[in-house]
Amino acid sequence: MNRKLRMGMIGGGRNAFIGAVHRIAANMDGLIELVCGAFSSSPENARQSGKDLFLPADRVYLSYEEMIRKEAALPADRRMDFVAIVTPNHAHFAPAMLALDNGFNVVIEKPMTFSLEEAIMLKNKVQQTGLLLCLTHTYAGYPMVKQARQMVKEGAFGKVRKIYVEYPQGWLSRLSEKDGSKQAEWRTDPSRSGKAGAMGDIGTHAAHLAEYISGLQIKQLCADLSIMVEGRALDDDGNVLLRFDNGATGILVASQIAAGEENALKIRLYGEKGGLEWAQQEPNTLLVKWLDQPTQIYRAGQPWLSSYAKQNTRTPGGHPEGYLEAFANLYRNFALTLAAKLEGRQPTPEEKDYPTVEEGVRGMAFIDNVIRSNESMEKWTFFEIPQ
Repeated sequence: MNRKLRMGMIGGGRNAFIGAVHRIAANMDGLIELVCGAFSSSPENARQSGKDLFLPADRVYLSYEEMIRKEAALPADRRMDFVAIVTPNHAHFAPAMLALDNGFNVVIEKPMTFSLEEAIMLKNKVQQTGLLLCLTHTYAGYPMVKQARQMVKEGAFGKVRKIYVEYPQGWLSRLSEKDGSKQAEWRTDPSRSGKAGAMGDIGTHAAHLAEYISGLQIKQLCADLSIMVEGRALDDDGNVLLRFDNGATGILVASQIAAGEENALKIRLYGEKGGLEWAQQEPNTLLVKWLDQPTQIYRAGQPWLSSYAKQNTRTPGGHPEGYLEAFANLYRNFALTLAAKLEGRQPTPEEKDYPTVEEGVRGMAFIDNVIRSNESMEKWTFFEIPQ
């Protein structure tokens, strides 16, 4: 394309953590420009956020409805190409549906919606419109996660037998939602976060990572959720036994009361001939373990990595890339896919490698099935997605 893609944003105003991350990620490769936004439900915050970002006053809107309606009425060479939705969970579905109804592609935070029913409706809308939706499961953007996925896909380890995935955080070890923390306040509020706490917030990341790297799908699960901090309304700690569709078994742990931990997401996967280990806090390293030879250390930026890992690497080996670059990889692949579509050509498989509405539905189904399992006295719950 001979121009940048034009992005609008819903949410992400002043003092909003994830909105700034989205803007940095979208800007990193020079493929996208922010042209408009409805940044806050507070009119003053919305206006001030627009000024902070040097947007013209007529492209700073006071509601997502106004933004989508007015952007749709603009000439094709001015209106936004897609909208990024970075609001809390309960405010994902309505703007996403309205955007799709008005011909706009969507980038959306996870979990994709407030409920599984909404996720299924959103999937149907995406299919009906033929538009694109990118779900920002950040950890799928790391080059060494891409490398791990390709090695499993190519059969390097033989049939997958065992998966351990854990995501311990410690930031909710106290009742922070009562002490002025806005991030804690909405994430622990069932009316805004949904029916799950830690399992919805970070458990979905762990489940997606396990399915993404392995290429398998969870078939059955057995969940045990807890509220460890007295006075909290949603789970802050949980353990889930997993069975995958090829017969592999797994263990998933998601906790936000692991005092002293930051974002210690880690996955280990084992097959017939060997396995791998990747940790988000050391993301440029992939440990590859073999049954009959020494462990190997794979590092990002090396020329012998897969085309998928190289597609998502910006710097030579030894120059660390992290969370922001992984987030930007999702935006870049989405932008390249959208640009190809607008130009009437097929994107490459590497460009199309970003989470979509399908993963969004599975994430919401994971939440539903984990809650259902936790409330059941049966040992195993079948992973179900209503049609």
